[in-house]
Parts: sequence; structure tokens; C-alpha cells
Amino acid sequence: QVQLQEWGPGLLKPSQTLSLTCAVYGGSITTSYYFYSWIRQPPGKGLEWMGVIGYEGSTYYSPSLKSRTSISRDTSKNQFSLQLSSVSPEDTAVYYCARAYGSRGGGYDYWGQGTQVTVSS
Repeated sequence: QVQLQEWGPGLLKPSQTLSLTCAVYGGSITTSYYFYSWIRQPPGKGLEWMGVIGYEGSTYYSPSLKSRTSISRDTSKNQFSLQLSSVSPEDTAVYYCARAYGSRGGGYDYWGQGTQVTVSS
């Protein structure tokens, strides 16, 4: 049984950098051909795909967030991480990590439970 669990600070101030980590249990993040995404949902809005890291370490980002987003991984811990710089209140959302097979976006088979991030001064 695969499980994803994300965590990070719940509250940030504007201009700070958000750092979230997602641990994957029950499957290696280097197993072909799985892709691991970060997705968020602002209050009252739909899901927004932020970016993905592949089994081989490749990364792809949403064009609208690319300048502020970085996704990395630690294969020794079977974890991947998100950094979002220069946050503003518009970045307030529930952040999810998710896994997909053979797809850099969509077709997720497992999701984390989500972690609330609030940006407020």
C-alpha cells in the first residue's frame, strides 16, 4: 500500500519561502515511470498543478509559478520537496503531493492528505 504524507509550516509571512516535504511509503520514488507532483487548492477555488519531479529526477513547472518554484528530492529518504519563494496571501491554500504513473500531470493514483498553508502578516 502506497502512502504519501506531506508536511511543512502552516503559517508564513509575506515574502518568506515556503518549504514542504512529501514522504513516500510503500514504493520508491525512483521506480520507473512514476511522477510526483505538487498541487494546491486555494480557498473556494479549484486544484492548481504546481510542478512535478520524475522517477529519473527531471522537473517540470507550471509556467505561472516557474519563477518562484523549485522541486527536489532525497532518494535516500524517499522524499521530495517543494520550495515556493516570495509567498503572498494569494499562496494561501491546501497543498497536496500526489503520484501518477506515466504522466507528468493528471492520472494520480495516490494523494497525500494535504497540508494547510496560510500566508498572512
